[in-house]
Amino acid sequence: MSERSRTWLFDLDNTLHDASPHIFPHLNRSITAYICEHLNVDEGEATRLRLHYWQRYGATLRGLMRHHGTDPHHFLHCTHQFPDLEHSIIAERCLHAMLRRLPGRKIIFSNAPNKYTEAVLAIIGIRRCFDSVYTVERLRFQAKPAIGGFLRLLHNERLDPRSCIMVEDTLPNLKTAKRLGMKTVWVSACTRRSPYADVQLASVLDLPKRLGRL
Repeated sequence: MSERSRTWLFDLDNTLHDASPHIFPHLNRSITAYICEHLNVDEGEATRLRLHYWQRYGATLRGLMRHHGTDPHHFLHCTHQFPDLEHSIIAERCLHAMLRRLPGRKIIFSNAPNKYTEAVLAIIGIRRCFDSVYTVERLRFQAKPAIGGFLRLLHNERLDPRSCIMVEDTLPNLKTAKRLGMKTVWVSACTRRSPYADVQLASVLDLPKRLGRL
């Protein structure tokens, strides 16, 4: 496979920017509050459900839709309110230059909603680096690691999974990608190795240095 024929599938949160200090704590609080209000449970039970569904389905929303009939559009609107999003984003300044140097097509493949994803890409200044953006709405709410979202993206973009490289911080998502025949890059400072990662990086900025292994 030539470098130009590759297609890169990039996750967003904790892959292209650091969501752990501000974004994820805010989301966790918002989702817990949403569950409390709409399922009429206390905070402890709401937290348990949030974590349980996230661990089981890869996204809390998927569990709420399946077991409680939650309206996904209402959920995403209510839980992804960021009045000060610009100051919550932590991203490397060299990210745009690295993406521009990377040969091949680039696609965002995220479990996040479209409005939030587009806002983050605009704030970081990398939207034009990507040929297409797939968010949870465009995946018909089949969040990673479910194979349905992967297959929808591949079908829409007419992609052979063997020509794709998935760049992610979450191992279950890479497991699905690997099963489909993709090359995989795990963005993680974890010291342990995984059979689902062809390459492991502490920072996505190191990606060009490891092209020879992909």
